Amino acid sequence: MAKSSHSKGTLAIVCFFLGVLGIHRFMVGKVGTGILMIVTLGGFGIWAIIDFIVILTGGFTDKDGNKVK
Repeated sequence: MAKSSHSKGTLAIVCFFLGVLGIHRFMVGKVGTGILMIVTLGGFGIWAIIDFIVILTGGFTDKDGNKVK
């Protein structure tokens, strides 16, 4: 599996401040789930918190399945 060109630190900061709007998902090309996050306000915040934890632990992937490091 290849490494994503996206920065883990940048995604974590964006997710922390704008996670309920799904901006971090748009950044990695996951437009469909980004739109769902906007509509549900990040799954009422829960989805955004889970994404933040996954980003910090290194399990978050971009649209091609490459891990963000």
